[in-house]
Amino acid sequence: MLGDIVLAAETVVREAALEDKPVDDHIIHLVIHGLLHLLGYDHETDAEAEEMEAVERAALARLAIPDPYA
Repeated sequence: MLGDIVLAAETVVREAALEDKPVDDHIIHLVIHGLLHLLGYDHETDAEAEEMEAVERAALARLAIPDPYA
């Protein structure tokens, strides 16, 4: 087992509303983001962030979810 991914429902709903995006899309993005952390990705440096966000964007695009960083 790699670890756990935990989401706070109230926070997810609030963030989705603030960012004007569907809650389901935001949940999927957060799960992908968390999974990438479990797989060793990080975003402590600009280079790491660019790499991680590129993988997130590709995964979300395959699911027809808009780029959350656009």
